[in-house]
Amino acid sequence: MTGDASEIEGVPALSLASAALDAHGFSQALGASFERYGFAVIVDHGIDEALIAKGWTLTEQLFALPEEAKRVYHRADLAGARGYTPFGVEIAKDADKHDLKEFWHIGRDLPPGHRFRDHMADNVWPNEVADFEATFKSLYTAFDHAGNRLLSAIADYLQLGSTWFDPAVKDGNSVMRLLHYPPIPIDADGIRAGAHGDINLITLLLGAEEAGLQLLTKRGNWLPVFPPKGAMVINVGDMLERLTNNRLPSTIHRVVNPPPERRHIPRYSMPFFLHLASDFMIETLPGCIDDAHPDLYPQPITADQFLTQRLREIGLLKG
Repeated sequence: MTGDASEIEGVPALSLASAALDAHGFSQALGASFERYGFAVIVDHGIDEALIAKGWTLTEQLFALPEEAKRVYHRADLAGARGYTPFGVEIAKDADKHDLKEFWHIGRDLPPGHRFRDHMADNVWPNEVADFEATFKSLYTAFDHAGNRLLSAIADYLQLGSTWFDPAVKDGNSVMRLLHYPPIPIDADGIRAGAHGDINLITLLLGAEEAGLQLLTKRGNWLPVFPPKGAMVINVGDMLERLTNNRLPSTIHRVVNPPPERRHIPRYSMPFFLHLASDFMIETLPGCIDDAHPDLYPQPITADQFLTQRLREIGLLKG
């Protein structure tokens, strides 16, 4: 089923700028949106519009490169963590068809000797696209900052103290994904992105204005997400769901194919998967456990162990 007359018109838009005036009010609105939908729409997110515009231009240039040029940057040994992942490689958990997309991953730069360097590889940069490295390093930093502001609000909502997540995500394995959904034939086998939940803590997404993103409501209906132009769509990931004992749900979502008359139009988006530090122990928050809500996840797991487990499930990590 798609749509539901009993749902409100859509996920409400919240202004991150309002947090400077009323931090508690913003955190309550954000938490309520997450509890109801697992999603929130954020305007006034603070990332420079000119920087975003340049990012879109360079993303289009990147994916316009010949296939053989892009595949030079495909590092299968990194499980898609950095550089290029070709069309048709990733598959949603439990799906039987691969997604109709290609993408590029950018991660955190770490100094020599850092304790996470054994599993957080150096970035891969395309030689053919001018200003690519500088632009996306700046965008990565901007996403990181916006994400930390949102985590502060989430911590406040959970009554943890606004700085609770600061050490939890320090040097975290966050990844920026540049996504390209190419034009598809009328009889395409599969959809652009199969129904899935995200692995990480929260996801910050730019580029959802082009129709296609849908979330699965608690009533079992698919609800389209239509953010205002330039807004950021935020969703809860599996790590935050686990931390909160499912109080904040990691909602299943998908990107459906456009109607036949628009299938010749490519779609681009830019999600930032905000991750915990690799050695952070994911343990259910005591404040999310009570007699009515027993601990669903009594076995702790590190963020890196959880990530590795899930990468195998979606086909990026073999073995």
